[in-house]
Amino acid sequence: MDRVSEIEDVRSVQQCRLRRLGAMSRLTVAVILCALTAPPLWAAEMACVIKPFAEISIGTPVEGLIQTVPVDRGDWVTKGQVIVTLESSLEEATGMLAKAKAEAEAVLKGSQVKVGFSSRKLERAMDLFKTNAIARHDVDEAQTEKALAEMSYQEASENKRLAELEWHRAMAALSLRTIRSPITGVVVDRLLSPGELARQTPVMKLAQVDPLRVEVYAPLSLLGKLKTGMRADVRPEGKGQSVYHAKIMVVNKVVDSASGTFGVRLEMPNPNNTIAAGLACTVEFRLSSVENP
Repeated sequence: MDRVSEIEDVRSVQQCRLRRLGAMSRLTVAVILCALTAPPLWAAEMACVIKPFAEISIGTPVEGLIQTVPVDRGDWVTKGQVIVTLESSLEEATGMLAKAKAEAEAVLKGSQVKVGFSSRKLERAMDLFKTNAIARHDVDEAQTEKALAEMSYQEASENKRLAELEWHRAMAALSLRTIRSPITGVVVDRLLSPGELARQTPVMKLAQVDPLRVEVYAPLSLLGKLKTGMRADVRPEGKGQSVYHAKIMVVNKVVDSASGTFGVRLEMPNPNNTIAAGLACTVEFRLSSVENP
C-alpha cells in the first residue's frame, strides 16, 4: 500500500506541474497578443504651420518692356505655361533675317558648280598634256583653279553652317522674351503690369501647394525619437477640419537652446488643393519602437 501511495503522490505532483506550465503558456500568449494589438503610441499635440512646398519669385533673364501678363493674383498655372511676354519685335526680325541667311543656298550651289567645272577642265588638260598639245603651265593653271574652287566650296559650306548657328542664337534670344512657369501652382502676387519695364526685379510670385510643407518645433523630449519616414496626423485650424496624413522628411539635428526645441519638417499631399497654405495647425506624431515604421 505504501508503494501505491507514493506512485499516486508522484502523479499528483506531475499533474500540478503540467497545470502550472499550461497556465504560464496561456499567459505568455496573452501578453504577446496584447503587445501586437496595443494601439500605437502618439506624442502630444503640438502647434505647427502649413506652408507651400516652394515659393518662387519670377524674374526676366533680359531687360525689356512687358507686353502681356496673362495671369493675375490667385490664378492657377501649370508647369510650362506662358506667364509673361516681353516686347520682341526686334528679336523676331533678327530671327527672320538669320533664318533667311541659313536657308540661302545660291553661293553654296555656285561654288559646287565651279568645283565640277574645274575638275572637268583639269581632266581635259591632263589628256592634252599626254599628247604634248599643251604646256605644263596650262596643267598647273587647271590644277590651281580646281583647288581654289574646292576651297571656295568649303568656305561656302562653313558660312552656311555659321548662318544656321546664328539663326539658332537669334531664336534663343527670342525665347528669352517669353517667361514660362517653372512649377504647377498658384500666383501669389503680380508685381508688374504690361507697359512697365522689367529689369532685375521680380515680375510675380508663385507658390507650389501640392504637396505642402508642415513646419513643427518639437520639444527636446522627442529628440532621437522622431525620424524621417515616420507618420503623423495634421489637423488644420478651423471648425470641422479633417485630419490629414503627413510624413517626416527632415529632422533638424541643431537644437535651439533658447526655446529648447528642434525643427521638424513634414510633407503632406494636397492633390485637390483643398488645404490652404499658411494655416496654423496641430500635429500628432506616431511613436513606435520600430526603427522605420
